[in-house]
This record gives sequence, structure tokens and C-alpha cells, in this order.
Amino acid sequence: MLCDVNAPVVHFSFAPELHVFVAAEHSAADAPVVIDGTSTLGHVVESLGVPLTEVGGLVVDGAEVTPAHVPSAGERIEVRAVERPQRVPGAPLRFLLDVHLGTLARRLRLLGVDAAYTNEDPGDAALAALSAKEQRVLLSRDRGLLRRREIWAGAFVYSDRPDDQLRDVLRRFAPELAPWTRCTACNGELADADKDSVREQLQHGTQRTYDVFAQCTACGRVYWRGAHHARLEAIVQEALRENAG
Repeated sequence: MLCDVNAPVVHFSFAPELHVFVAAEHSAADAPVVIDGTSTLGHVVESLGVPLTEVGGLVVDGAEVTPAHVPSAGERIEVRAVERPQRVPGAPLRFLLDVHLGTLARRLRLLGVDAAYTNEDPGDAALAALSAKEQRVLLSRDRGLLRRREIWAGAFVYSDRPDDQLRDVLRRFAPELAPWTRCTACNGELADADKDSVREQLQHGTQRTYDVFAQCTACGRVYWRGAHHARLEAIVQEALRENAG
């Protein structure tokens, strides 16, 4: 296939954090990219592999521009990464996770972070619509999903390891933590529960061994400091240290 030697060319420089998204030939400074002269800069950046959710700024020949800018031949374009911690407009900070991030959703809930999630995939359109309706930051490893224009806000989850995923979200958004206040199963809020009021939901061994309980105000699930508490407490303490740092 022959290339048009007269096609307009711009030069891109991507922040190092964004090199994971772009082909090797575009990761060098001032990498040449052929443009069509009509597509917006946002479209060109996404066509090169970078979701706009990961872009912290676009600078053309030293001046900041919006994704709607239409680049012209010869321009030098700097694509900056999102600053951390990232400030999201509105409050409180809430998340929506796609079907592949169940462990991350449960860990965020463990920390008291509002994290909507379902293990049934509702589809990209429904997730994007819910993000917009409830003003939730959509977390995903699916670049195509994050390119949907209707999402309210989004973020790419860079790792496939839950420990790294949680660390990345905490560093990027610095959410307010309130451990042990949310149901890890449904995201509802927990309230202290009298042992007698939840006795019918407990096995005999649990009734004999534990006296302090909490119950989800949404789904009714009962919680106590059982055999897995030490492992969960370690996750909580590491997260608190991460946010403090």
C-alpha cells in the first residue's frame, strides 16, 4: 500500500504513563502521525489507542486545546497524563465497575467506598448510561467501553491483579475511606446489629463464638469478625497507609 507523500503530518509526544496504550513507533518524542485534516484531536488520540479518560491535557505548539481541536499539518502535540490525585467534579465520589472487576469492587466496598457492580454483564451501553445517570466514575480495562461519549467520567484500570488495581484507584482518586461501613455483597450501608435480632441467620458455632455484629440495611446480610478478618484487616490497613501517604 502506497502512502501519500503530500498527506498532512503532525508530531505527537505522549506522556510516559500513556506509552502502554500506543504503538512503539508513536512512543518516541515528536513521533510523526498522518492526519486527514478533518478529524478532531480527540478522535486522533483515541485512534492511536489512548482513551480520553486517561488524558490530562492536550497542548498544541505550546497552547492548551480541547479534544475538539482539529489539528493542522506541522503542529506539535503534547498529550499529558491525568494528574494524581485526579479531582472529579461533583460529590460524593462514586464508582461503577464493569463485570470483570468484581474483586476490586468488593475491596472498595470493604473500605467504605461507594462501588456499584453486578456480576451479570449489562452491556456497554447500559454501563455508560448508568455512569451518566448516577454520576459515577466508570472503572474498566476495556478501552472501547471508556471511549463511549455518554459516560460521565471514566478511568482505565491498568493492572489485572486486584492488589495493584486497588492501589492504582486509591492513588488516582484518593477517595475518602470508611472501612467496615459497606456491604461487600451489595454495596449497602452497614449498621450495628443486636445479636438476638440476627440469631436466626447465624450457625450455632457463630452464635457461641461471636457477640459483635453488623447488618446490611439494604440486603440484610450479617457480618462479624470471623476467620477471614485478619486477611481483610491487612487489606484495610494497607489502604489506609496508602491514602495517608
